[in-house]
Amino acid sequence: MSDSPLLIDTQDGVRTITVNRPDKLNALNSATLDALHQAFDVAAGDAAVRVVVLTGAGEKAFVAGADISEMNGLTPVEGRDFSLRGQRMMRRIEKMPKPVIAAINGFALGGGLELAMSCHLRIAGDNAKLGQPEINLGLIPGFGGSQRLLRLAGRAATLELCLTGAPVTADRARELGIVNRVVPAAELQAETMKLAGQLANAAPLALRAMIDCVNVGGECGIEEGLEYESAQFGLVFSTDDMREGTGAFLDKRKPAFKGR
Repeated sequence: MSDSPLLIDTQDGVRTITVNRPDKLNALNSATLDALHQAFDVAAGDAAVRVVVLTGAGEKAFVAGADISEMNGLTPVEGRDFSLRGQRMMRRIEKMPKPVIAAINGFALGGGLELAMSCHLRIAGDNAKLGQPEINLGLIPGFGGSQRLLRLAGRAATLELCLTGAPVTADRARELGIVNRVVPAAELQAETMKLAGQLANAAPLALRAMIDCVNVGGECGIEEGLEYESAQFGLVFSTDDMREGTGAFLDKRKPAFKGR
């Protein structure tokens, strides 16, 4: 739809979802949160989609944060509801059965960093700035920032970023484990699509099982995590893709995975 805050395109199994509010530095308002939730619901159920790339329109920002103009007038109850709305959407991304790559093309601040951290992989242009500046507005992260940053970067880095509100460079974010790769800004799209293409050609059911293992294992004890991994390992033996992959290895040929 012409009034949608998103641009959506699909090529060769890769669906690109672009937050399209460049005049607002792609800030997240309620309509954008809802549109993202719906877009990821659709992508999850579309057999033609194997990988999702999430990025922002324009050259300045991935997502510069939540929409302050909308937040300013919220009551405490409305503020909590807005937080839950964002958390549900980002949890939807995190639990996607298909890999989601954030292509961070500029500012990823506040809700923008929270959105990027809900993705499975993050590639940042070398011009990107990342941070949780909510303290400068008398706020705290509300879309899961304190929790996902803690799990990615550890207690010390999380407290530093959240208590000072100071952004970090893409290289520093990589050092902290917040992003996986940093590439020249001019090469961000190409490098992201190269990775997306690699994942789109991988075994879809094995990718799903691996995402599940990491999500479950990150929230439970080692024994429970190992048990879950073994169960998923056994399940993939029921797939045609497993037979294709092992057979292709033995035949010294490239596998052709079908997601079955």
